[in-house]
Amino acid sequence: MESVSPPDRKQRLAIPPQPIPEQEPSERVRNWEEVCLGFELGAAQIEATRCLQCPAAPCVKACPLHNNIPAALQALEVGEPQRAVAVFRLTSPMPEVCGRLCPQERLCEGACVVGRRSRPVAIGKLESFLGDFAPQPAPVSSLSPSASGRQVAVLGAGPAGLAAAARLRGAGHEVTVFDLWPHPGGLLFYGIPSFKLDKDVVRRLVGRLADDGVKFECGPKGAPAATAIAEGGGDFDAVLLAHGAGADNQLRIRGLDLPGVYTATEFLVRLNAPRQHLPRAMREPIGVGDTVIVLGGGDTAMDCARSAVRAGAREVVCLYRRSESEMGGRAEERIRAGEEGVRFLCHASPSQISADPAGRGLILTYQVTRTGEPDAFGQRPVISVPDSQTDLRADTVVVAVGYRVAPELALAAGVEAAPSGTLLVGPDGGTRRPAVFAAGDCTNGPDLVVTAIASAHRAADAIDRYLASVAPR
Repeated sequence: MESVSPPDRKQRLAIPPQPIPEQEPSERVRNWEEVCLGFELGAAQIEATRCLQCPAAPCVKACPLHNNIPAALQALEVGEPQRAVAVFRLTSPMPEVCGRLCPQERLCEGACVVGRRSRPVAIGKLESFLGDFAPQPAPVSSLSPSASGRQVAVLGAGPAGLAAAARLRGAGHEVTVFDLWPHPGGLLFYGIPSFKLDKDVVRRLVGRLADDGVKFECGPKGAPAATAIAEGGGDFDAVLLAHGAGADNQLRIRGLDLPGVYTATEFLVRLNAPRQHLPRAMREPIGVGDTVIVLGGGDTAMDCARSAVRAGAREVVCLYRRSESEMGGRAEERIRAGEEGVRFLCHASPSQISADPAGRGLILTYQVTRTGEPDAFGQRPVISVPDSQTDLRADTVVVAVGYRVAPELALAAGVEAAPSGTLLVGPDGGTRRPAVFAAGDCTNGPDLVVTAIASAHRAADAIDRYLASVAPR
């Protein structure tokens, strides 16, 4: 059979971007299924062929995990998706997750050379397509659970904890993951709405780790065990703190304790997570009412607003103290929220929440704001406009103004923390306690899934080196 030469650069640039199928807004607001329907194999191959196979590979350099994107897309281009996903899995334990959640426009796709003349190659959608195409690869390790004779405790079953568990298990260590939530997955299972990341994707990921020998202790048993282990109990040779930054920031305004006012975490968990995987105290469904106001402008605020739409709210308002262009989340999420009917009220700063005297829910009071001149650090302060106080009626108010690291595990472990709450670690995640390491958002602060994974890989490798340097207990 005569071989066919691959397309040259000019031919690749002439290939039009492939449409990425999505649910229509009028349809998706009536369900909790993923908005993006993803590529079929044929379209995925064509889209992969748009990759110029740049020798310098700026997309690889822009990826915190340094995925070999050109090699993966080349394999997909020639019709070998199994080989393509195997390339991704060499550096990423969860391409099906990163492909859905990474802000590719700021990372790999932002560096894509094709993007200078057309839409960048849809690297993220191709990555998630491949992760779904081959969701159950062979186990990471063929070793027995105690091949190294060493046991590692991972405290936190979110992205960093799962990534570290996979890495450590691959090195032959026995790994047990502890978490306070009933189901493993952390942020991925409880914090990300199903219309962005289907729960079955997370279940398959956890199942793959369990099949590979990773043990999980979650829920009522997991939280006290994690604290005891952090304090120095248990038979573990090393401990990784990977508990994330899951404590909600709060506003300094009155009325946060009123019925109908929720933190972002409680709101998202109670609307999105399956009832059987919730603590009993959180199983009662939330009735959002007709009008929901979400305070905040990041991705979590968009998740809350879009969840409120699906929960039946007729009006959803996202209130933010700066301009829409200054919102910190992904533009894609804001666009989708707008398509689904969410209204943005910018340059508005909440000052208090009160009960409606007429008994019709809540009244949110806000002040109009403007931005001042840049300070010495280039930051524009938010200034309240005098006599601009305005009231809005709402049935539900959600506070979605970011996250911080909860201090309990760090205190139990005797690990130093910065004033912000993030744990102080070395470049490899080491703490001042020799056998205790940390990774993910608890060290980085609230950040990306992919940076949590990169941090977890560094810490897992450091744990492996540490265990090799000390005698067994």
